Amino acid sequence: MARRPLPRILSNGSAQLARSRELARTAADSATDVLHPLITITRGLRRLASAGRRRWVDTPKERRGALLFAMAAVLLALALAPYGPLLAVVALMAAAAWHGRDRAPAAPAGPSPGQLQRLKSLYEALVPYLSASDDPEPLYARGGEWGKVFSEYEFDGDGRLAHLVISYPAYFTDAEPEARARIEHLLGAKCGRGREYHFAWDEEANQLTVRVLAPLPTDIAAQPFVTAPGETVLGFTDPTRVQRTLPLTHGAHGEERTDVPPVVWRTGVRSTEPHLLAVGQPGSGTSTLLRSIALQALHHGDVVIVDGGGTGEYACLTGRDGVLAVECALSGAVTSLEWAASETERRLAAASKAHQAGDPPPEDTRRPLWLLLDRPSVFTHLAAADDGTDPQSLLQAPLRHGRAANVTVVVAEQFDGLDTLTAPVRQHTRARVVLGPATAEQLESVLGAQPHTTRVDQMPPGRGYARLGTGPVHRLQVPATPDPYDDATSEAHRQAVLDLLPPRTTPADEEPGPVPEAVRLDKAATEKVAAAALAAETEVSEPNSAPPAPEGAAVAESSS
Repeated sequence: MARRPLPRILSNGSAQLARSRELARTAADSATDVLHPLITITRGLRRLASAGRRRWVDTPKERRGALLFAMAAVLLALALAPYGPLLAVVALMAAAAWHGRDRAPAAPAGPSPGQLQRLKSLYEALVPYLSASDDPEPLYARGGEWGKVFSEYEFDGDGRLAHLVISYPAYFTDAEPEARARIEHLLGAKCGRGREYHFAWDEEANQLTVRVLAPLPTDIAAQPFVTAPGETVLGFTDPTRVQRTLPLTHGAHGEERTDVPPVVWRTGVRSTEPHLLAVGQPGSGTSTLLRSIALQALHHGDVVIVDGGGTGEYACLTGRDGVLAVECALSGAVTSLEWAASETERRLAAASKAHQAGDPPPEDTRRPLWLLLDRPSVFTHLAAADDGTDPQSLLQAPLRHGRAANVTVVVAEQFDGLDTLTAPVRQHTRARVVLGPATAEQLESVLGAQPHTTRVDQMPPGRGYARLGTGPVHRLQVPATPDPYDDATSEAHRQAVLDLLPPRTTPADEEPGPVPEAVRLDKAATEKVAAAALAAETEVSEPNSAPPAPEGAAVAESSS
């Protein structure tokens, strides 16, 4: 059966629509050109009427009578004078045309002399890096034309480059990081130091786009974030590679509202990066990041905090609902992490038995458990001096099986203690954060890649870079989450943190009661129970019951 041809309106309808749109656009442009004087006069009359209305409102009431009398006298004189009304209309139209003209400044035809000098100097600086002696038609040569390589350029109010598109020859080794780094360092120096630049390399078109990045907001305080369970906001970044925004309040008193793109870290059974490592210099904001994560984690889970710094940065969380322990001593840290390891194994055994029986996992295995360790290298040195147990050695089970057991480990360490981190910590913490000033070698050793932005020497606290697994490197600004007990904290930030703290279930001046001997697990018993659970050879009498909290922990009350 032969196919019937399409109707004519469907076969060539797109061409007709295109011609119709072109005719309508041409008619609109012609009408605008013809009616331009009328549009200008109408705009001027509107501006004159607005000016007269403002003059009448600004005139005191006792002088309005005299003003009306003067206006009436002028109108009477114009009416009685020969050709008076005609001259009045001509004068009014001339004034309206003058006030209705387009006052926008005309765009300059080209760069100013100062801008032209900047472009020429930048071109000459790129010649040694992007030229070859055997090139018959070089793009870059001494005294060459900069207009052939700078296709787009913009300057800011200070006369410095804000946007630039550079063409480079095809033989430039743009696939080598070292070659890229040399060009980026040169452009950062020539375009103006003290700013951050984003570099976008287009290898197919042999073009480099340089753009000045706006400073990240530093006045965003801790607040409830609109996220789903299992999502944690590490901070805020640029909208270049993030398609999501969060509604936030910022400012000195939280009076401004805006949408900011966040860096969201997803944890749980479906996470590809279940654990995080944060590294920085002293005072860079790693403790602030851990406090921000703890306040978000307490909405849906329990938290165990191990503070190796011993400065009391987490005293505000002691005894709070959901905070199982805040340990600042070696013995307490070892006890808490031993309990966390046994809890991870118990969750695995209970979930495995439920899966084998065709049942959903028990409720107590699905509640997230967070282990936050700040500077564990301090405890490593103390354990080595006393021949004791290194707390990092107890993290192997939570790190290896944490995703299946809903256990998340967050480690914060300084650069000088980075070498003391054990291999499991380095291997399983695939979500990385670097805060504060760092060299290119330090950034690459922690993040595994170089950021596509230039680095600055002066960075505010909480400012750095983040990379989740093998994803891109993002600029990061951690929300201001200071210690509310610190005297240097502003009142607005202190109140913001206090508003997010859960209610206190155990008074800070009271010590929790000792754990009964019947539920104490020594090392041998823990290994025996773990081996039996993983081998599934023994029957657990109560698989759904949670093991006891570590000694010295503040046990959270049941929300049910």
